Amino acid sequence: MSATSNAKILKYSLGAGVIYFCCMATAHFFGFKVPLLFVYYDVPFYAYQDKIIAFAVVAYICLFFAAARSLPAVPPALVAIWVTVLGLSAVNVSQALHSVLGDKSTLPYWAQTVLIAAYALWLTVFFWRSRAQKSS
Repeated sequence: MSATSNAKILKYSLGAGVIYFCCMATAHFFGFKVPLLFVYYDVPFYAYQDKIIAFAVVAYICLFFAAARSLPAVPPALVAIWVTVLGLSAVNVSQALHSVLGDKSTLPYWAQTVLIAAYALWLTVFFWRSRAQKSS
Protein backbone atom coordinates (compact mmCIF):
# COMPACT_ATOMS: atom_id res chain seq x y z
CA MET A 1 0.00 0.00 0.00
CA SER A 2 1.36 3.41 -0.90
CA ALA A 3 2.17 6.13 1.60
CA THR A 4 -0.53 8.26 0.03
CA SER A 5 -3.22 5.63 0.53
CA ASN A 6 -2.15 4.99 4.15
CA ALA A 7 -2.23 8.72 4.82
CA LYS A 8 -5.64 9.04 3.16
CA ILE A 9 -7.07 6.13 5.15
CA LEU A 10 -5.75 7.75 8.34
CA LYS A 11 -7.14 11.16 7.37
CA TYR A 12 -10.60 9.78 6.54
CA SER A 13 -10.59 7.60 9.66
CA LEU A 14 -9.83 10.63 11.82
CA GLY A 15 -12.57 12.52 9.97
CA ALA A 16 -14.96 9.70 10.80
CA GLY A 17 -13.94 10.22 14.43
CA VAL A 18 -14.88 13.89 14.17
CA ILE A 19 -18.34 12.88 12.93
CA TYR A 20 -18.67 10.22 15.64
CA PHE A 21 -17.69 12.63 18.40
CA CYS A 22 -20.09 15.28 17.05
CA CYS A 23 -22.87 12.70 17.27
CA MET A 24 -21.74 11.70 20.76
CA ALA A 25 -21.68 15.30 21.96
CA THR A 26 -25.15 15.89 20.51
CA ALA A 27 -26.52 12.71 22.12
CA HIS A 28 -25.12 13.68 25.52
CA PHE A 29 -26.28 17.27 25.26
CA PHE A 30 -29.86 16.31 24.44
CA GLY A 31 -29.92 13.14 26.55
CA PHE A 32 -30.42 10.67 23.69
CA LYS A 33 -29.37 7.47 25.43
CA VAL A 34 -28.21 5.54 22.37
CA PRO A 35 -25.60 2.77 22.68
CA LEU A 36 -22.28 3.63 21.00
CA LEU A 37 -22.96 7.32 21.54
CA PHE A 38 -23.68 6.73 25.24
CA VAL A 39 -21.44 3.92 26.53
CA TYR A 40 -23.32 3.66 29.84
CA TYR A 41 -26.71 4.21 28.25
CA ASP A 42 -28.82 2.41 30.85
CA VAL A 43 -27.43 3.59 34.17
CA PRO A 44 -28.85 6.37 36.34
CA PHE A 45 -27.52 9.81 35.49
CA TYR A 46 -27.97 13.51 36.10
CA ALA A 47 -28.67 15.70 33.07
CA TYR A 48 -25.98 18.20 34.05
CA GLN A 49 -23.36 15.41 33.87
CA ASP A 50 -24.30 14.72 30.27
CA LYS A 51 -24.03 18.41 29.39
CA ILE A 52 -20.51 18.42 30.88
CA ILE A 53 -19.62 15.32 28.84
CA ALA A 54 -21.00 16.98 25.71
CA PHE A 55 -18.76 20.00 26.21
CA ALA A 56 -15.74 17.82 27.03
CA VAL A 57 -16.26 15.81 23.83
CA VAL A 58 -15.75 19.05 21.89
CA ALA A 59 -12.06 18.70 22.83
CA TYR A 60 -12.03 15.33 21.02
CA ILE A 61 -13.73 16.91 18.01
CA CYS A 62 -11.08 19.63 17.82
CA LEU A 63 -8.23 17.21 18.45
CA PHE A 64 -9.35 14.74 15.77
CA PHE A 65 -10.07 17.55 13.30
CA ALA A 66 -6.53 18.90 13.77
CA ALA A 67 -5.08 15.38 13.48
CA ALA A 68 -6.96 14.77 10.21
CA ARG A 69 -5.33 17.89 8.79
CA SER A 70 -1.79 17.40 10.09
CA LEU A 71 0.22 14.23 10.77
CA PRO A 72 2.16 15.79 13.69
CA ALA A 73 -1.17 16.34 15.50
CA VAL A 74 -2.05 12.62 15.40
CA PRO A 75 -0.07 11.40 18.47
CA PRO A 76 -2.08 13.51 20.95
CA ALA A 77 -5.32 12.18 19.41
CA LEU A 78 -3.99 8.63 19.78
CA VAL A 79 -3.06 9.25 23.41
CA ALA A 80 -6.55 10.61 24.08
CA ILE A 81 -8.35 7.65 22.50
CA TRP A 82 -6.13 5.05 24.20
CA VAL A 83 -6.56 6.74 27.60
CA THR A 84 -10.30 6.64 26.94
CA VAL A 85 -10.10 2.89 26.31
CA LEU A 86 -8.18 2.43 29.56
CA GLY A 87 -10.60 4.66 31.45
CA LEU A 88 -13.67 2.83 30.13
CA SER A 89 -12.03 -0.48 31.03
CA ALA A 90 -11.40 0.76 34.57
CA VAL A 91 -15.03 1.86 34.89
CA ASN A 92 -16.23 -1.49 33.51
CA VAL A 93 -14.47 -3.40 36.30
CA SER A 94 -15.17 -0.83 39.02
CA GLN A 95 -17.14 -1.57 42.13
CA ALA A 96 -19.03 1.68 41.58
CA LEU A 97 -20.48 0.45 38.27
CA HIS A 98 -21.24 -3.00 39.67
CA SER A 99 -23.07 -1.47 42.63
CA VAL A 100 -25.32 0.44 40.21
CA LEU A 101 -25.89 -2.54 37.93
CA GLY A 102 -26.61 -5.17 40.54
CA ASP A 103 -26.87 -8.48 38.67
CA LYS A 104 -26.87 -6.92 35.19
CA SER A 105 -24.00 -7.80 32.87
CA THR A 106 -21.30 -5.37 31.83
CA LEU A 107 -21.07 -7.09 28.43
CA PRO A 108 -22.74 -4.20 26.51
CA TYR A 109 -20.18 -1.75 27.96
CA TRP A 110 -17.29 -4.09 27.18
CA ALA A 111 -18.57 -4.49 23.61
CA GLN A 112 -18.55 -0.73 23.15
CA THR A 113 -15.14 -0.43 24.79
CA VAL A 114 -13.76 -3.08 22.42
CA LEU A 115 -15.19 -1.22 19.41
CA ILE A 116 -13.50 1.99 20.56
CA ALA A 117 -10.27 0.04 21.12
CA ALA A 118 -10.54 -1.42 17.60
CA TYR A 119 -10.92 2.10 16.21
CA ALA A 120 -7.91 3.24 18.27
CA LEU A 121 -5.88 0.30 16.96
CA TRP A 122 -6.94 1.08 13.38
CA LEU A 123 -5.79 4.68 13.78
CA THR A 124 -2.53 3.60 15.39
CA VAL A 125 -1.71 1.14 12.61
CA PHE A 126 -2.38 3.65 9.85
CA PHE A 127 -0.49 6.37 11.69
CA TRP A 128 2.60 4.15 11.96
CA ARG A 129 2.27 3.04 8.33
CA SER A 130 1.97 6.65 7.17
CA ARG A 131 4.93 7.70 9.27
CA ALA A 132 7.12 4.79 8.18
CA GLN A 133 6.39 5.34 4.52
CA LYS A 134 6.84 9.10 4.79
CA SER A 135 10.32 8.66 6.30
CA SER A 136 11.50 6.12 3.71
